[in-house]
Amino acid sequence: MSFFITIFNVVLYQPLLNGLILIYEYIPGHDFGIAIIILTILIKFILYPLGTQGVKSQKALSEIQPKIKEIQAKYKDNKEEQTKATMALYKKEKINPFSGCLPLLIQLPILIAMYRVFWKGFQPEQMMLLYSFVPDPGLINAFFLGIINLAKPNLVLAVLAGIFQFFQVKMVSPKTKTKEKQSSGFSGQMQKQMLYFMPAFTIIILFRLPSAIGLYWIVVTLFTIIQQYFIFKKSST
Repeated sequence: MSFFITIFNVVLYQPLLNGLILIYEYIPGHDFGIAIIILTILIKFILYPLGTQGVKSQKALSEIQPKIKEIQAKYKDNKEEQTKATMALYKKEKINPFSGCLPLLIQLPILIAMYRVFWKGFQPEQMMLLYSFVPDPGLINAFFLGIINLAKPNLVLAVLAGIFQFFQVKMVSPKTKTKEKQSSGFSGQMQKQMLYFMPAFTIIILFRLPSAIGLYWIVVTLFTIIQQYFIFKKSST
């Protein structure tokens, strides 16, 4: 276990800590919130190809939902045939049902590392982890625009994160007609629950954490919304 913790610290925690402090030190005004925004955008640009793949996979999966529902209705009494037909559909459409989860799986350790940075990264003993070219910032002012203390929970940022996540999920949700909504089965109910449950869950979680995490999540979600917009616009032309 200690080996994996060391890898996590060397590969994620330490670079993110150093990157954030380096940006904080050199941006005008030394605004901690601006430093978080810049670092988050840099991370998203690095992961842009992977994010694009994930968005395309989610959109493709949502578009074939009507066909999946037809298969479920046709083989409702034969789960084995239902599974075979569904996998054959994925193969025909050249869709990997798990590819959309990959960006989330990669983003999760980054989120955990950012949480550690915001939670304990600015304690004096953590400054020993700074690279030789990164100056010790001393006492860090954790305020964003001189208004929001990012070291403490903030309801406004938590709610904004939930709202933006709602619109981000809604963008990739399949657009169904009224009759289809009324007749949608388990799959449709699950999609509806995810559309509303995940943003609500995000608000509850972020309200208990330092609002720096909420700001990070807002920037990630806004970046994803913009990325989805251009991907969908390009695919529709």
